[in-house]
Amino acid sequence: MAEQFDVVIIGAGPAGYVAAIRAAQLGLKTACVDAFVGKDGKASPGGTCLNVGCIPSKALLDSSKHFHHLSAQYKDHGIQASDVRMDISTMLGRKDKIVKNLTGGITQLFKANKVSSYAGLGRLLAGNKVEVTQHTGGDPLLLEARHVILASGSTPISIPNVAFDGHYIIDNQGALDLPEVPKRLCVIGAGVIGLELGSVWKRLGAQVLVLEAMDTFLGACDQDIARAAQKEFKKQGLDIRLGCKVQRAEVKDGQVHVSYLDKDGEKVEIFDRLLVAVGRRAMTDGLLGDNTGVVINARGQIEVDAHCATAVPGVWAIGDCVRGAMLAHKGSEEGVAVVELIAGKAGHVNYSTIPWVIYTEPEIAWVGLNEAECKAAEIPYKIGTFPFAAIGRAQAAGDTSGLVKVIAHAETDRLLGVHMVGLNVSELIAEAVVAMEFHASAEDLARIVHAHPTMSEAVHEAALALDKRAIHRMN
Repeated sequence: MAEQFDVVIIGAGPAGYVAAIRAAQLGLKTACVDAFVGKDGKASPGGTCLNVGCIPSKALLDSSKHFHHLSAQYKDHGIQASDVRMDISTMLGRKDKIVKNLTGGITQLFKANKVSSYAGLGRLLAGNKVEVTQHTGGDPLLLEARHVILASGSTPISIPNVAFDGHYIIDNQGALDLPEVPKRLCVIGAGVIGLELGSVWKRLGAQVLVLEAMDTFLGACDQDIARAAQKEFKKQGLDIRLGCKVQRAEVKDGQVHVSYLDKDGEKVEIFDRLLVAVGRRAMTDGLLGDNTGVVINARGQIEVDAHCATAVPGVWAIGDCVRGAMLAHKGSEEGVAVVELIAGKAGHVNYSTIPWVIYTEPEIAWVGLNEAECKAAEIPYKIGTFPFAAIGRAQAAGDTSGLVKVIAHAETDRLLGVHMVGLNVSELIAEAVVAMEFHASAEDLARIVHAHPTMSEAVHEAALALDKRAIHRMN
């Protein structure tokens, strides 16, 4: 007989585990099924993000940043260091410890909130039943719930004639565990994953070539910001080539031969490792049994309405396996919204104010519409920009790269978008998100007192610049 729950969630990534905790807080009897297994062979909740994505990549970015600063930049501060070396195994060990701490924290949160946790592969059956194939073996378990939430996440996309082998040709997970710094690393894809992991190994000494099929760098980003970022990456020695379409990759004698087409024809280059980072797709393979009624679209995503409900009453889907940005915080908020709707509350996600961040150095962050989107939608707009080079805190920190760009409606002054590239903009973007969530105008940002000296003053000055009122630069 199936065990009964109010809510059963398949997937314990940022969408699923947050939904489970919030459901339990609301008094719903909740179960969460997750298939992820850690390096130690044990259940490891947290999904791609905590295990092999957001968190471990940030740990390596931080380690490589310290190494690069000590070996190349600290002399400007009067700090002398010689024979600076990176112990890769220690760096990876630190990364793994952080992952273990956080995934273990989810396990403890499940216990504290009385969420029933199942380690195994979950599959939705007809009638709001979930079959669990346990890691420990034995007969599958059967769970039944008034509501089932599908939060199965995503998986890396492969490309034709480039087959992952887990050693020479790798995805993001493989790039997090390279045992040594490759002399030459090729990255296919100049997106978030490619730029972040390419930056890690470049700082540690690898020669990194990034091949991007598109002719535009960071096409989803405001192009003023993208150009400023590309300029900084070029200074750092990150070789980014646009309009390059990879044809095939072959491993020969312990090296990867990569063939690609650019405007001059076909070229072949040889590397020690090849990272394929061309995006991710919804992980829905094997998720559904027969006759569930849940619809999978042509892109492999679960079809949902504006409130994340599928066509089947009581079945919902959230996170990377549905439409929209594949961002951990987007999935988390969808999880909260869905269980609040289930509990009879007013769950809601404002998709127009979801922030985006790329954790390179300099960081890139934005929220809302960019200039090209305003033009395409024929929205009258005005812009204000301000460079970090004119900010005292940036000068003191020794990092003056980048700028802030504020876009507002030309007639109403309502904020339409805020875009940044520079030091710690992953944190600065929160001010813009809050302002836009409360329907602020550019004048509101311009009138708010910002502490001096801080990096946030660039946001203030960019808002002032919309009306040619910036103080610390010529208008």
